[in-house]
Amino acid sequence: YLDAGADILETNTFNATTISQQEYGMQALAREINREAAAIARACADEVTERDPSRPRFVAGVLGPTSRTASISPDVEDPSARNVHFDELVVAYREAAEGLVEGGADILLIETVFDTLNAKAAVYAVMEMFDEVPESRRPIMLSGTITDRSGRTLSGQTPEAFWNSLAHAEPLLVGLNCALGAEELRPFLAELSRASD
Repeated sequence: YLDAGADILETNTFNATTISQQEYGMQALAREINREAAAIARACADEVTERDPSRPRFVAGVLGPTSRTASISPDVEDPSARNVHFDELVVAYREAAEGLVEGGADILLIETVFDTLNAKAAVYAVMEMFDEVPESRRPIMLSGTITDRSGRTLSGQTPEAFWNSLAHAEPLLVGLNCALGAEELRPFLAELSRASD
């Protein structure tokens, strides 16, 4: 990706939270997975930057959506049921973010947001880390997911509502990824562009 011209390299940490890794019995390794993934990406970015110091390359540490959703019931018989709660998400995201920062991530990317409550937990965890450890402060990037042609996230938000729910994070950038192809995403990106600053 760097040789092809990318300026930002993402870590391969989409599911590297204690919540998602629990499915594999690897939750105790979540922080290490994040740290090592960021260190690998950092080494690659630094190597390419060294070849052309006039064009620095950056590492975006990925905080993915987890394998659970805080807003939607996993039980059609009980709409109030939840398989994860906000506070659990905050703990998981905080640990992952700490690992990414330790490994050398320049940016924290909260991505593939299909449930804005999960993303709010990630933002809360990251902001809490920034407040408690000021040297950990990094720019934040956000990327939502429109799940079908209705133009809504899985938890039902339009791109404008998605932006308004997360604008307080003051992200470096906001975008959309996953689910639909580029042509299908274009009108929703335009809507997001009109709504965001």
